[in-house]
Amino acid sequence: MKQEPLWSGLALVGALQARISGALAREANGVSIDTRTLQPGDLFVAIKGEARDGHDFVRAAFEKGAAAAVIDEAHAAALAGSGSLFVVKDVQRSLELLGMRARDRTGAFIAAVTGSVGKTSTKDMTRLMLSHFGATHASTASYNNHWGVPLTLSRMPAASRFGVFELGMNHTGEIAGLVAQVRPHVAVVTKVAAVHLEHFDSVEAIADAKAEIFSGLEGGVAVINRDDEHYQRLADAAAAYAGHILDFGETEGAQARLLSYKQIDDGCEVEAEILGRPLTYRIGAPGRHIALNSLAALLVAVAFDLDLEKAAASLAEFAPPSGRGRREMLIAGHGPFTLIDESYNANPTSMRAALDLLDAAAPGVGGRRIAVLGDMLELGPQGADLHAELAGDLMRANVDLLFTAGPLMQRLYYAAPEAMRAAHRATALELEEAVLAAIRSGDVVMVKGSNGSRMSRIVAATKEKFAPEKSS
Repeated sequence: MKQEPLWSGLALVGALQARISGALAREANGVSIDTRTLQPGDLFVAIKGEARDGHDFVRAAFEKGAAAAVIDEAHAAALAGSGSLFVVKDVQRSLELLGMRARDRTGAFIAAVTGSVGKTSTKDMTRLMLSHFGATHASTASYNNHWGVPLTLSRMPAASRFGVFELGMNHTGEIAGLVAQVRPHVAVVTKVAAVHLEHFDSVEAIADAKAEIFSGLEGGVAVINRDDEHYQRLADAAAAYAGHILDFGETEGAQARLLSYKQIDDGCEVEAEILGRPLTYRIGAPGRHIALNSLAALLVAVAFDLDLEKAAASLAEFAPPSGRGRREMLIAGHGPFTLIDESYNANPTSMRAALDLLDAAAPGVGGRRIAVLGDMLELGPQGADLHAELAGDLMRANVDLLFTAGPLMQRLYYAAPEAMRAAHRATALELEEAVLAAIRSGDVVMVKGSNGSRMSRIVAATKEKFAPEKSS
């Protein structure tokens, strides 16, 4: 049976507020802003980024089989004849209009998730859980910004039963603009922390920016972390828009409360109480923070009136994506070692959570706990001090060897005990060789840093040098 197209050509004319150049495309089965991942039949949207202009790739998009392209008037003459073109005044605005049209036409139940830490894992757990109940559309990776959110919306099939959207921000007002497009039925704030301080005067200002997510509710349900020191500030903000507020955490009285957490192999077992109902379930990834965020995902299930036991059972299938805690067993010499990839993002809160995971991991015979850390970025003038303050956490996590890269991590390196210090280099590239030379069987190696610190290259180099352990 032929699959329904995502968009008909005529529908795109109206949604994009475009004029046509060339033949009108009959339909588009996907939406793309990147020719590297574009699929035949996609609509290519020529977004102008910080480094590149999508208009430079329109002809390449057609060579890869794009059904049509969205371009601005300034490039219409130069690109005439290249293929089916939707010509608009402002490509970014037209992508937003397309996303909002997708939102208008669907009857899906929609959840939106934000937070300084934990929003991607919460989004992914919610997506996994909802997919057991019906067709679920969700943000890819961390498509949570001014182009990622409308792109995700524009890709949502009209027949979706559920939608899950991650919303991010660096500045005040960004989430308000994104959530106005998403218009969720449930809005979740995972946790407020000292992230992006470079752009805010205080953590309270960050809490206010995260609380903008509630402005997208028209009634609906707000889900808030009861353990968060800014809980009341968030709850007060939510009360202006939400029809009901649910909370989660370890705090006594939380409506979804974590009663116990136990790490088992590469996962964990959780005992919780959800609105008075006892619940025991397994999650396919370790971490107390993962267990807490699973409560937020389960409250989304409650808000959508889904079977709670079935929703909880689905979380056993959860696996963290690359860069966000994924574990792999690799072979060094005659035995395996564990690589924990946390290289996608870092801030003081998530760094402490990752060190907790490293502490909970048991090295093999002769193995050591090795922390390979890159700069945590966008922390403002307090950045160096916030790095140095992690020295005590390194000791509590029983780290044996510390490798660091970047000018901010240098402060932590020299604040750490001398016996722990293995090597510091200016960049991840320069640190790579020292890390690879140190790894031996039995080790547990955790790599973490902000995405901009490029610690992912050390993960890639480690996987290139050491073969994966064969499963028995």
